[in-house]
Amino acid sequence: MQNIDPHARFSEGDVRRRLDPVQVIDAIETAFRDRFAAVTIAPRSHIPTAAGVLLVMSCYDPSRPSLGIKLVTVRSHCAPGQDRVHATYLLLDTETGEPRLSIAANYLTALRTAATSAVATKYLARENASTLGIFGTGHLARTHLAVLPLVRNFRRILICGREAQRTAEFVSHISAELRIPILAADPRTLAAEADVLCTCTTSPTPLFDGRDLRPGTHLNLVGAFQPDTREADAPTLQRARVIVDTYEAARSEAGDILLPVREGAIPSDHVAADLCDLLRGCKQGRLSAEDITVFKSVGCALEDLATAELLLRPPK
Repeated sequence: MQNIDPHARFSEGDVRRRLDPVQVIDAIETAFRDRFAAVTIAPRSHIPTAAGVLLVMSCYDPSRPSLGIKLVTVRSHCAPGQDRVHATYLLLDTETGEPRLSIAANYLTALRTAATSAVATKYLARENASTLGIFGTGHLARTHLAVLPLVRNFRRILICGREAQRTAEFVSHISAELRIPILAADPRTLAAEADVLCTCTTSPTPLFDGRDLRPGTHLNLVGAFQPDTREADAPTLQRARVIVDTYEAARSEAGDILLPVREGAIPSDHVAADLCDLLRGCKQGRLSAEDITVFKSVGCALEDLATAELLLRPPK
């Protein structure tokens, strides 16, 4: 790894230029398979603020050694065109605690989230999955659109946003970048026709009816990160084999799971595996082509650390 000026800061533009999505996918897959058992991950802090919530996420890997912390503010409301999320990541010296590198981390967060969804999709989605469905038209939706095709050969993409005009504009813009047919779809069509479905929204309530899902569908639920919010309904969870990024976060923050447990729709032990168990082969994910699989991602600090470490490599 290169020596970094202790006062160095990477802008969003620097991060976009230096991070290769393929390398991020590989780093996150390797981290959950080979590093997860050794790292220390503090429970994510949720600190209410006047404007929303401050999230604090930290991770320490003594084997490297490597230490990092992310500060994320999520505003409850913001003006059109403004970012709802603002993230900063600090890679720290493990002996002194001094910052080695300060990173503007909005794109880093979106990319590591999409890359984690890609890892889950690689292991859980059917090999012949051909239609990708995305709920959402923001930064997280855009990064999933860029990253998920790296692990499956999609031939069609469906997009469902909250507003028809914004969805149409998003589809038009993305269609100019990708060489895959992209169509706007209503919630029922997207749920019924997607082979891989990703929820990338800020919705606190379910986006679709889980009874519309076809057997064999894989879902990445990534938008909701609080115990009282969810993007999928109880029937979705009832029908699915559920894998989570970490058991601890799922038990404390994943409303997509906690709410149906509270309602009595699924048992408290409904989760089949976490990502580490899945990647190490300790537990199984998809058991048959007919299984509906769900990857519930709340966000894990190891994902941030593994991604930020890539920025210490010399640029190509």
